[in-house]
This record gives sequence, C-alpha cells and structure tokens, in this order.
Amino acid sequence: MHNENDIILKAEHVKKYFPIKGLVGNVTGNVKAVDDVSMHLFRGETYGLVGETGCGKSTLGRTLINLSEATSGNITINGQEITRIKPKEMHFLRQKIQMVFQDPYTSLNPRMRIGDILTEVLEIQHIGKRAERMDMVIEMLEKVGLRVEHYYRYPHELSGGQRQRVGLARAIILNPDLVVCDEPVSALDVSVRSQIINLLLDMQQDRNLTYLFISHDMSVIRYTSRRTGVMYLGHLVEEAVTDDLFANPMHPYTQVLLSAVPTPNPHIKRKRIVLSGDLPSPINPPTGCVFHTRCPAAKEICLSQLPEMVELAPNHRVACHIGA
Repeated sequence: MHNENDIILKAEHVKKYFPIKGLVGNVTGNVKAVDDVSMHLFRGETYGLVGETGCGKSTLGRTLINLSEATSGNITINGQEITRIKPKEMHFLRQKIQMVFQDPYTSLNPRMRIGDILTEVLEIQHIGKRAERMDMVIEMLEKVGLRVEHYYRYPHELSGGQRQRVGLARAIILNPDLVVCDEPVSALDVSVRSQIINLLLDMQQDRNLTYLFISHDMSVIRYTSRRTGVMYLGHLVEEAVTDDLFANPMHPYTQVLLSAVPTPNPHIKRKRIVLSGDLPSPINPPTGCVFHTRCPAAKEICLSQLPEMVELAPNHRVACHIGA
C-alpha cells in the first residue's frame, strides 16, 4: 500500500491550451490539448497513459515535467511546485526529471558523436570531472547494451533500436527520479520493442525509477504498467490498477479500446465495439461529456454536464454519468 509520502508527482487541475491567432495577431480561440487533468505517480511505479492519437497524452507528459508550460493548474515533483518555478531552480531540478522521446533519430543531434551527446548532458549538470566523464559515458553505453565503439559513431550510423538505447542512456545517466517515456517503442520494429521494454524495466529495478509510460498500444501498457490512465480529447476519463482496468473497464471509451485488442487465443471471440462519427476537434470540444458524440450509451445528461472523476471501486476512478 502506498501513502501520501510515496507520491513523487502530483498534478491538480492541469490545463494546457495553445492559442490560435488570427491574421492581425489577435487570439481567436484555443486548442484545448489538456483540459483539467488531475493525477499522481507513486515513487518506483510505472504509470501507463493510453489513448488514441491526438488525445493529448504526449502534451500532458511534456507539461508535467515543465517542457511545456502549463496554462493553469498545479504540478508538484518531489514536494516542489514547478508551475511557477524560476528557470535557475528548474535547471537543477531537471537532473531529477528526464524524458525518452518517441523518435530516436530526430531527438539526437545528427552532427554530434554519441559520446559527445552523452558527455554534454553531464557537462550541463556539472557532473563529474572532465577526465571522468568519458568513463561514465562508456559505462552507461555498456549498461544499455551498446559497445565502446559506439562512443565514436554518429546517430545515422546506428539502427533505430540502438538510437533508442542512446536516448535511454541520455536520460538515465543523470540518475533521475522520474522519467517520462513518450511512445519509446512505437517507432521500432516489433523484434526490437521487447528488448527496449525489458531494458527499461531492468533499469527501473536497478535504480528505483518512476516511469510515466505513454503509449497507444494497450498490450505494451499492460506489460509495463502497474496503474493506467485513459485519456480522451484532453480529459482523463478512467484510471485504475492495470489488471483491474483490463478485467473490468467501466468507461465506454476504455471498453472500445480494449475491444480492439486482439486476443492470443483464436478460439476466444471478443465483441468489437465500433465508434460512430469522427474524433471532435480540441478547438471546439463537445459540451458536457466530451465523449458523448461517439458514445454508444450516451444519456441526456451527458450532452450538457461534464462528469466528475469519482471512485466507483477501490483505486478505480471513472468520469462517466452511466456508472455514477
């Protein structure tokens, strides 16, 4: 059981809007990428964040570690409020919060050798002496499954899996407490995915890391995550222990996502739930419940009233009028 002291990250009513500007520079509207999300992460756990493309999960991940400034809300990491933190203080805190990006090629500087990319991270945070940094980098490369000769290579000389290992090494070399993994295996071949996922989990066990694992792949989330949050159009609509979520999905959108997951046993037939209509625009989201325009079980109240996130079962929160 976890308690309040085990919480490493706490987000309360976080919003991230991107302003839309007209021809003369005036703001004509907002893209509501993240709209009033509250959640927390326990130290040492993996929290999976899942949802279809465009739901705001990557924007939420960046906002939670202040790579993208929150429009409103409060975010606390290791007991320190970061939404109004000074840049100098954020620089020192950055060592403890890192990110593994989705594309392992564009996230690495193509003009720098791998050794220089990792050494630069240590230099920025003033870790180690100049003579020690090369040894620290080589040791980290070996821990993520790369060889000494990779120190002198450029990103284009590595495979996708090797580049993602470098991305992981760049995040882990600072000994962070929290790592946001933004679709870290989606750009990789299927044969390489399991290697990177198992490497992430081994690193977590060795260093007591906390992961926010963002993915659209439900099978990856089930394998990696202890708890899972489901996002739809900028809102967190369900959150539960992963096994409970898969066994008893309560929100209609979660049920839709799980119905699309193929079963390993061909004799087990799962009823596929097909959504009608297109995904609404985050510029002009529906009134009431944002899912009501596509929900097969929508009621009259769903059209006008936004449901609150309530705990319908132990450690199982749902934002839905149907189950309330």
